[in-house]
Amino acid sequence: MAGAAGPGTGPGAAGGDGDDSLYPIAVLIDELRNEDVQLRLNSIKKLSTIALALGVERTRTELLPFLTDTIYDEDEVLLALAEQLGNFTGLVGGPDFAHCLLPPLESLATVEETVVRDKAVESLRQISQEHTPIALEAHFVPLVKRLASGDWFTSRTSACGLFSVCYPRASNAVKAEIRQHFRSLCSDDTPMVRRAAASKLGEFAKVLELDSVKSEIVPLFTNLASDEQDSVRLLAVEACVSIAQLLSQEDLEALVMPTLRQAAEDKSWRVRYMVADKFSELQKAVGPKITLNDLIPAFQNLLKDCEAEVRAAAAHKVKELCENLPPEGRETIIMNQILPFIKELVSDTNQHVKSALASVIMGLSTILGKENTIEHLLPLFLAQLKDECPEVRLNIISNLDCVNEVIGIRQLSQSLLPAIVELAEDAKWRVRLAIIEYMPLLAGQLGVQFFDEKLNSLCMAWLVDHVYAIREAATNNLMKLVKKFGTEWAQNTIVPKVLVMAGDPNYLHRMTTLFCINVLSEACGQEITTKQMLPIVLKMAGDQVANVRFNVAKSLQKIGPILDTDALQEEVKPVLQKLGQDEDVDVKYFAQEALSAVAQRLRKLDFPAKDSEEPSTPGADKNHFLRPGGPGEDTGKGPAYQLHVNTRDTLAQLEIAELVHFSQSRD
Repeated sequence: MAGAAGPGTGPGAAGGDGDDSLYPIAVLIDELRNEDVQLRLNSIKKLSTIALALGVERTRTELLPFLTDTIYDEDEVLLALAEQLGNFTGLVGGPDFAHCLLPPLESLATVEETVVRDKAVESLRQISQEHTPIALEAHFVPLVKRLASGDWFTSRTSACGLFSVCYPRASNAVKAEIRQHFRSLCSDDTPMVRRAAASKLGEFAKVLELDSVKSEIVPLFTNLASDEQDSVRLLAVEACVSIAQLLSQEDLEALVMPTLRQAAEDKSWRVRYMVADKFSELQKAVGPKITLNDLIPAFQNLLKDCEAEVRAAAAHKVKELCENLPPEGRETIIMNQILPFIKELVSDTNQHVKSALASVIMGLSTILGKENTIEHLLPLFLAQLKDECPEVRLNIISNLDCVNEVIGIRQLSQSLLPAIVELAEDAKWRVRLAIIEYMPLLAGQLGVQFFDEKLNSLCMAWLVDHVYAIREAATNNLMKLVKKFGTEWAQNTIVPKVLVMAGDPNYLHRMTTLFCINVLSEACGQEITTKQMLPIVLKMAGDQVANVRFNVAKSLQKIGPILDTDALQEEVKPVLQKLGQDEDVDVKYFAQEALSAVAQRLRKLDFPAKDSEEPSTPGADKNHFLRPGGPGEDTGKGPAYQLHVNTRDTLAQLEIAELVHFSQSRD
């Protein structure tokens, strides 16, 4: 740290009394002065350890003054320090001495870096709760006043976050001073200070008396909402929510609504965006009467705003607005005052607006009921399903269940299914993926007969898609469908079609057959797996493509637990042993892995496995690391030599060898 105390001064003397137990603490303290930033940062993070070693007295009299005097450092070090000091009350002697932490935090609250100031303010707010009312007025309030009247804007912005924590417990005279300081910050010459004051206006209003809110906070809100800087005005909109919750309907209408109407039509799109973004909170705060008279017309204007960002923000709030309307007359209000504007947004020129609307529009069906959904909303859903923007289509597909609850699957399939089938063949693979993920739910609702007629061919077509993610999802989709419709349906409908792909000229499609067998075997059970799937897998062991052959080995390992012992011993094992001699190194590896798993399963089933049938390749049996010598056998080597070396697990086995060697050498 620049400006750090020299050696032999400050708390570094802790280790100078010759006590070896304090040496690590002395090192940490010395690191506080080190030129290396990382060392200083590490030491700051262990500040509580240093304080514990020094004791509360020396922490107060030596460590804290040292930290206060050396507050010129890298931002990451200061950030860590600000965070540490927030939890330091117990290390300085408890709440009675909490005020000792204020000087270093006051310095940190004035630095240039915003994140450091914010963390210092957060710690100060935390410590303020540990002050007694007397200590608060004696130590904390003067700190807030100093910050609020500081020369640099950094200290004044920090002060804005501290008024609300010290106001409730202050005396009336001090409360008046605090309000005066806050008023002066709200009209500060520096925009950054006014921004900070505007962001804390709502929070401060919540701790004030109602009369003070009306007489002081509302005028401040009005001034900030008409500030020349739009960054200040938009923060005033956020404060409006908190202020509105505190006032009666009459006071709201007279004091707040004129300003809010003005904000909804502000010349800056950022302010209008903030109104749209906070619309649901504003709606709840002002109540149903003002919503109908003032907010609905304002919302209509936001939905047709000239800026796409504002329209998108408003579109996101359509469902929440409708849900929060009073139940009586809600349907009429939506149909007459909201829906016409929604219809225009469906064909908006900006894709973000359409996407925002698509993410919430399906939720209106539960509010409007079956007839209105079929007559008014379904045409909008269809239009969005055919939209050129993938995100719009995706958002509609993802929320189909909302509509299904209202109009039923038959109506849904008649109106939306053709569009869904079209999307299943969409050029964008993410759209196809979304349809696949929705398919099990759709299938369960349609029923097996309807599914086989309309969607079965789609599910099979996805298995040969050119995108791997689609083929993988289609494979998992089949497993879910089998669980829904049963093994008999799988045996008659799915399995034959999957097995036909084993002879496909494209090796990727042949591999997909194996992937399907991996997941279907679990769902279909032993009989179907053994009779229909296993012969195909074994036949594919002779495939000319190595990738297919090693996936055969992986598949045999996967379906092994489902097969009976006869199939494992007589059919699976010979094939795996043959693959274990394959010329391709990957095929050999996966075959040996599968052989090991099969042998283990046979042992569990107490099936007599001959020694000659165990994997003979060195390292294939991973269940035995050490091979003890026979009677009278002398290898002439230490225990580390008596080890089967497996190149794939060399590190783990060498560690075991070392353990054996060292334990014997100690004997």
